[in-house]
This record gives sequence, C-alpha cells and structure tokens, in this order.
Amino acid sequence: MGKLIRYSSLTLMILLWGSQTGAQLFPAGSGSSLGGGDRPRPLPMEQAFPYFVGIVDDDTLSVTWQIAPEHYLYAQIQDLEFSLPDGIAKNDQFFGDVEVYYGALTVTVEAAVSKVPSGTNLVIQYQGCAEWGFCYPPQASLYPLSP
Repeated sequence: MGKLIRYSSLTLMILLWGSQTGAQLFPAGSGSSLGGGDRPRPLPMEQAFPYFVGIVDDDTLSVTWQIAPEHYLYAQIQDLEFSLPDGIAKNDQFFGDVEVYYGALTVTVEAAVSKVPSGTNLVIQYQGCAEWGFCYPPQASLYPLSP
C-alpha cells in the first residue's frame, strides 16, 4: 500500500506542475491545446535562438544570436561585466514592461582567452519568447574557453 501512495503523490505533483505550465504556455481563450489549435508549434530552441561564439582578438569574445522571425530575446543583465546594446521596449504578457531584441544580437565579452586556466567555461544564459505567446524556459549553456 505504501508504494501506491508514493506513486499517487508523484503523479499528483506532475499533474499540478503540468497544469501550471500549460496555463503559462497556452493562456485561456487561446484556442490552443496540447493536441493542436490555431497557434503554430514552437520552434526547437536551437532554431528559435541559434548563437555562435567568435574570437574578436586575444582579449575579446563575441556571442551572436540570430533570432528567428516572430521571436525575441529578453535583455537580462545580472552582475555582468559587459553591457548590452539598447533593445526595444515591449509590454510582455508574461513579464510586463521589458526590453527585448529582435533579429540579431551581438554581445562582446572581455576575456583574455589565451590566459584562462584549463577547463574554464563561458556561461551563456538567455531566455526568449515567440510573439504568439509561447515562452521558452531560461537557457544556460557552457562554452569552453580553453582546450
């Protein structure tokens, strides 16, 4: 009987989490459901917000996103040692008044690449949405700075 209770509790937590997630991803009255609807399917993250890292010089890296049409990235600065270019003001249905980027975004990062210890990574964090109301979860990727 104990196994059944633990299993039921786990199922309940998954269902509750799923209903909250569904409410954010498919707002009431949107005509969308998990099985279809009038909204497009979300692009995979790699297609919605592809990015690449480039070496500008011995002390500078660049991170460039090619943001898919009808998608945008949020400008989120949290203890960064670089600044972002000016974005576009937007009233977002999930986060209110925010600054966002469309099209392409390039950020330069000061990093003495040739002098970093072995195993050092650049952490690339970002989040974005589709204009039609789908918000992707926050992303964090590691980019190795040394071989």
